[in-house]
Amino acid sequence: MPKIMIILGSGSDIAIAEKSMDVLDKLEIPYSLKIASAHRTPNLVREIVKQGTDAGIKVFIGIAGLAAHLPGAIAAHTPRPVIGVPVDVKTGGIDALQSIVQMPYPSPISTVGIDRGDNAAILAAQFLGIHDEEVRQKVIALRKQYAQKVIESNEEIVQKIDRPFLRNDFLRIKNLKIEDIEADEDAEECCKNKDAEVAIIVGRQNDVVKAKKASVILSRLKISHDIKVVCPIRSTKKFTNYVKSMKNAKVFIGISSNSSQVTGGIVGLTDRPVIGVPCTNENGDDYMLTTVSMPPGAPVATVGINNGNNAAVLAAEILSINNPNIVQLLDKLKDKKITL
Repeated sequence: MPKIMIILGSGSDIAIAEKSMDVLDKLEIPYSLKIASAHRTPNLVREIVKQGTDAGIKVFIGIAGLAAHLPGAIAAHTPRPVIGVPVDVKTGGIDALQSIVQMPYPSPISTVGIDRGDNAAILAAQFLGIHDEEVRQKVIALRKQYAQKVIESNEEIVQKIDRPFLRNDFLRIKNLKIEDIEADEDAEECCKNKDAEVAIIVGRQNDVVKAKKASVILSRLKISHDIKVVCPIRSTKKFTNYVKSMKNAKVFIGISSNSSQVTGGIVGLTDRPVIGVPCTNENGDDYMLTTVSMPPGAPVATVGINNGNNAAVLAAEILSINNPNIVQLLDKLKDKKITL
C-alpha cells in the first residue's frame, strides 16, 4: 500500500516527479503517481485525494508550474500534510513558487525550492519518519550520502586543479577528522520544555510575534512546544546546544528574517523536519527565497511570509499522521469551531 501520493498538474512535469521517485525508490517507500489538473480536471483531483486519504495515503506531493494551484486544491480535500513543488515553466518558476507558498490560514503547503522534487521526497520521508523509525534511519543514511558527496568533491575536483600558487595539500580534506557536534553537558538548562514535540526557534527579537502566533495555535491543538530566541550567527554555541538538547522534538519551526540563517542552521543539526517562516524586516524586505531555496538533501518546509499560524497548523498536520486526536482538533480548527 503506498504511503505517499505524487500528483502532477501536467504530464510535462514528469521530469520533476522523477526526481521524487528516484529518492523514494532509494528509501524503499511505496508511492503512487497521478496526473490531474486543478483547473481542467478539478473533480479528478478531489476524488483521488479523498479516496487516497481514505485508503491510507499519509503525505501528498503536488507538482505544478504557472498558476500552480494544484497543491492548494489537494489541501482542500485532505487533512494530511501537502508538499508543494513549484516548476520553472516561465518567469523562472517564481510565479509558481509565490502561488504555492502564500497559502491562507489554516491551509499551509510545505513548499520546497523550484524544481526540487528530490527535496519534496526527502521531506515526505521525514514526515513519515516521525512515526516510523525504520524510515527515519533510511533518511539519515541518505542525507549522509549527500554530505559525503560534498566531501569527496574535494578530491574529485579541487585536487585535480594545478595552479602555481594553489596549495592543495594544505588542510587536505581527506585527512581531516570530522566529528559530529554534541550538546554541552549543561545544555538542557537552556530549554524551558525539553520534552516538547515542537521546538520553535526565533532568530531575532523582532520576529517573536510570529512565534507567539504559532504558540497560540499549538496550545489550542494541545501540542507541547518550546520557544527559544537565539541567532546561529551571533550565538553559534547557544544555538547548537539548544537544537541538540531538544532530543524529543519531532518538528522544528525556524522563524527569521535577514538571510534566514535560522532554518538552514537547524537543518544542519537535526534529521527532523524543519518548517521555515520567512519574515519581513524593519526595511520591508522579506526572506522567502533564502528560506525555501535549499540545496538537495536539506529541505525546509516553507510557509508564507510572516505566517506563524500556518507553521503551527503544518506541524500539527505532520504530527497527526498517526494521531486521530490531533486530526479531530485540526478539523475543528479549520471549521472555526475552536476560538483563538
